[in-house]
Amino acid sequence: MSKVCQITGKKAITGNNVSHSKRRTKRKFNVNLFKRKFYWPEQDAWIQLTVSAAGLRVINRLGIDAALRKAAAQGNL
Repeated sequence: MSKVCQITGKKAITGNNVSHSKRRTKRKFNVNLFKRKFYWPEQDAWIQLTVSAAGLRVINRLGIDAALRKAAAQGNL
């Protein structure tokens, strides 16, 4: 399973660890992901999604049906 949010499409990015002597080594910034179950009243079913913290806020703001339609339109699902 990949580390990608199914609602927002966020994924890990790369950057640098910078030491005190300013030496740079590569590192990865991972996404804050959660596996959550949501009740989808339109389908009368429980679904499990891997969502980021920002994805949870989108679901809380728009509702699960609108968030899933938006994610499908963006190609995240």
